[in-house]
Amino acid sequence: MATIDEQIAQSLRESQRSGELQSAASWGKPLDLADGYAQTPEELRMAFKALKDAGIVPPEVDTMRQIAALRALVEADPSAPEADALRRRLSELQQHLALRLEKLRTSGSL
Repeated sequence: MATIDEQIAQSLRESQRSGELQSAASWGKPLDLADGYAQTPEELRMAFKALKDAGIVPPEVDTMRQIAALRALVEADPSAPEADALRRRLSELQQHLALRLEKLRTSGSL
C-alpha cells in the first residue's frame, strides 16, 4: 500500500506526463507571495487558499467591498433622502467587520 506522499508524487508525475500541469495558468510563473498568504493565520491558510482558487472571497473581504460601495454612495450624494439609512448600514457593517477581525486576531478563529 502506497503512502499518501507516494500517491501524491505519482499523481503529479501523471499530470506532468499528460501535460495537465503545463496547461495551468500559473505554470512557469513565479509565485505571488504578496497575496496575504504569510499574513493569514497558519490554521486558516489552506482554507483561504482553497476559497481563493475557487474564486470565493472570505466573508470579511465581501464585507469590506460592501463598506466601500456604501461609502461611495454616501459620498456621491450626502444629502440624498436615503443617505441616513446608508450611513446606518455602513456603521453596522463597520462594527460587524471590526468585531470579526478582532475575534480572529485574538482567538485565531471565527
